Amino acid sequence: MGTAAWVCSAITIVSALVSLGFSVAGLRAAAAAGRVASEYALARSIALALVAVIAPITGDTGFIAAAAVAMIAVQGLDAVVGARVADRVRTFGPVVTAAVNAVALVWLVSAA
Repeated sequence: MGTAAWVCSAITIVSALVSLGFSVAGLRAAAAAGRVASEYALARSIALALVAVIAPITGDTGFIAAAAVAMIAVQGLDAVVGARVADRVRTFGPVVTAAVNAVALVWLVSAA
C-alpha cells in the first residue's frame, strides 16, 4: 500500500473516530425522549468507524476509497446540520474535515 492510501486511511479513521466520539457524547447528554435516536446515531458511528479501521487492513484501494466517500458524506451532512443550528464550529469543522478527506481521496485515486 502506498503513501496516498495510508494518508487517506488515516484521515478517514480520524474522521470516523471523531464522529464516534460526538455520538457517544450525544448519547450521554440525551434526555429520555432523544435517547433512542442517539443510540441509532451511535450504532451507525460504530459501523463507520469499523469500516474505516478495517479498510487499510485489507489493503484494497477500492475499500479505502469507499470508506473515505462515506466519511466525506457524513462530514458534509454534519456541516449542513451545523449550519442549520447556526454553529460555526459545527459547520466549519466538518467542512474542513470533509475537504481534507476529499483531497486525500483524489490523491489516492490518482495514485492508483
